[in-house]
Amino acid sequence: MHILIGLHAFLGEMGALAFLWVFVELLNPSESRLRRAKIAALLGVLFLLGAWFFGGFYYITEYGAAVKPIIKAGPLPWAHSVITETKEHVFLFLPFLAVLVWGLLSRYQTEFIQNRKFRIAVLLISGLIVLVAFAMAGMGFIISSGFRAALEANSI
Repeated sequence: MHILIGLHAFLGEMGALAFLWVFVELLNPSESRLRRAKIAALLGVLFLLGAWFFGGFYYITEYGAAVKPIIKAGPLPWAHSVITETKEHVFLFLPFLAVLVWGLLSRYQTEFIQNRKFRIAVLLISGLIVLVAFAMAGMGFIISSGFRAALEANSI
């Protein structure tokens, strides 16, 4: 496996776990839990930005020229046509949603204890980040499977 793919996947999953941590802390907020949630959100932002950077760098340097044509010529061309295209566009939103949660936690810390609706809104955004990030991992598996299937089809 290429090191950039490994970094991309690792950082993306760490970002998902960081926002799962945020979600858990916000279920029953206190001042100390909000402090931890803010730290987790900042870590999540950094992890997702890192995943964004390394994934983009890999796409530009390796995937577009070498991997994409192999997948498209293999038995699972939809792994690129549908899955990669979807992943590229959906993933773009994750760092922005992450910054939004971190910013809300930083700016409106007292609102989380007092305003249940506000807390639920941020819980929903955090949960969405977790679900989308794990969906990205699943999509990455499908894309990798398309590449492996193409290699196996050509080696037979």
